[in-house]
Amino acid sequence: MSSNAKVAAEAQLTPPNPLDFVPDEMPFDVPYGLPISLDRAQTVISAAVAEAKNRNWKMNVAVMDSGGNLVAFQRMDGAMLASIQIATHKARAAATFRRPTKIFEDGINLMHLNYLLAFDGVIASRGGIPLIEQGKIIGAIGCSGGTDSQDEIVSNAGAAVINQLPVTNK
Repeated sequence: MSSNAKVAAEAQLTPPNPLDFVPDEMPFDVPYGLPISLDRAQTVISAAVAEAKNRNWKMNVAVMDSGGNLVAFQRMDGAMLASIQIATHKARAAATFRRPTKIFEDGINLMHLNYLLAFDGVIASRGGIPLIEQGKIIGAIGCSGGTDSQDEIVSNAGAAVINQLPVTNK
């Protein structure tokens, strides 16, 4: 086999690098808005805690503002102490990176993008969700205390207070 044929054969065996893909638009290009108020943050937490209570799950719930600063926090009775820092970390990462923390979990576990772990502030665990109002990030919610999937369900319940789809007239 000639060296050119050998190189061509090896190139066919090597899968394309997913990092070489160049999107047309910036992913997660959501602008930062004014920070969420304390009243609204508490409403988000109340919805998340109601969901957790309904399922008999003990959670820690944090809401950060659009700059990643803590606005409100609630620890349900009996929630795991280690999850206090995890919930706040998830909310901060979702706000500052402008994306759900599940994106990092998928990037590491499914796409093997282990370099993500080198970024300051990343947490590769679902349960952190940006709060988007009128197309701008006003904050983020983070929940911890259960499995990643439980944390995500509770976070989604809280985020639903803010992240509502616009009503369409049909």
